[in-house]
Amino acid sequence: MTRAMPPQNPAGRFEPVAEFDEIVKAELISSIRQAPASLRDAVDGLSDEQLDTLYRNWTIRQITHHIGDSHLYSIIRFKWALTEDHPTIKAYEEGDWAQLVDSRQGAVEPALALLEGLHQKWAQLLEAMTPEQFARTFLHPQSGEFVSLWLALNNYAWHGRHHTGQILWLRDQHGW
Repeated sequence: MTRAMPPQNPAGRFEPVAEFDEIVKAELISSIRQAPASLRDAVDGLSDEQLDTLYRNWTIRQITHHIGDSHLYSIIRFKWALTEDHPTIKAYEEGDWAQLVDSRQGAVEPALALLEGLHQKWAQLLEAMTPEQFARTFLHPQSGEFVSLWLALNNYAWHGRHHTGQILWLRDQHGW
């Protein structure tokens, strides 16, 4: 059976809302709150063999661990930007992290549990933030660009949907 080439963005392209908006803020925070449950549902019942199925360059297992790693790092970026003036964040090589043994072979439950608590904590922080705080920035050393926390929120709300969409695409293709 010939399988289709996995799409780059099964959940749609990243299209941020440029200007701060309270209604959009609530929608983005809702997306952050829902991301762990959506990911848990996406991997629910998958066998180890299924978790080790590739979506382009990473397995479902690696994608699941990547979301945990990435979102953990993101809340730290938020806190740096909220407590320092335009901090330069430490970038990391996500592809290298995905090759570490925990991402390649580890159970996904710890990543799922991490996300559940992390996203609850993150949502509390996000809900309390003012428009002025969302305008605060950090410097991303790889791009050389200052990134506002508003743009970062847009990005991470999409990021969870993006990778969960990859897993759901694989499930659909394989009939799982």
